[in-house]
Amino acid sequence: MPETTITVAPNGGRRTKQDHPAIPLTAAELARTARECLEAGASMIHVHVRKSDGTHLLDADAYRSAIAAIRAEVGDRMVIQITSEALGVYSPAEQIAVVKAVRPQAASLALRELVPDASHDAAFADLLAWMQREDVLPQIILYEPAEAIRLAEYRQRGLLAFDDVPVLYVLGRYTVGQTSAPTDLLPFLALDMPRFSHWSVCAFGRDEAACVTAGALLGGHARVGFENNLYRVNGHLAASNADLVRDVESALRHLGLRR
Repeated sequence: MPETTITVAPNGGRRTKQDHPAIPLTAAELARTARECLEAGASMIHVHVRKSDGTHLLDADAYRSAIAAIRAEVGDRMVIQITSEALGVYSPAEQIAVVKAVRPQAASLALRELVPDASHDAAFADLLAWMQREDVLPQIILYEPAEAIRLAEYRQRGLLAFDDVPVLYVLGRYTVGQTSAPTDLLPFLALDMPRFSHWSVCAFGRDEAACVTAGALLGGHARVGFENNLYRVNGHLAASNADLVRDVESALRHLGLRR
């Protein structure tokens, strides 16, 4: 089996220092977190930037500052993925504009936000064609199996530019209490579901590590971090994002999925 990669999602767009004092909000804090998580076993960081009041932000200059700070700490040893997620604040056009303005190494794209209806199909296809030309790696965020089916239909229609675009299966975002379980992954992988050759799993709640480990055993990759979960496998509050990475890295290594 290929080695499972670990992405850290250290902050998201909602949690603040009131939720956990180690949530990284500034460029300097993101850079320090990146270094700690690289040392713990992560190979990619999923970055959100914030306004001065701590609220969600999509801004090219803020992303450039964060990317520069992270690069100064980790060099090219870590993939830096920005988010285009709207969080109910930004329009599809604004999301697309920030990706094109930053021209990052990688960007996550929430299908339900960028393509809320068929009138946005062409703009989505144009963005992916641009990302292919500019060598920007996409990852399509899928919150439910119906979205995977929809993405596969876009692939069949030739709208994706990429032969097989990477995807992220999100577990638990819309369940009661935002608590996920490993079995939440099964509908995405049912026999009649479309297949994507590179897929990752993230999960809400304290069973995050169990969920992403189950995904890894089935051929997927892992994303963990304070964006979705604050607790270690022993049920204790994590001191840092690196703790969450370390727990999953250890589990995967014991299972032969990390070298």
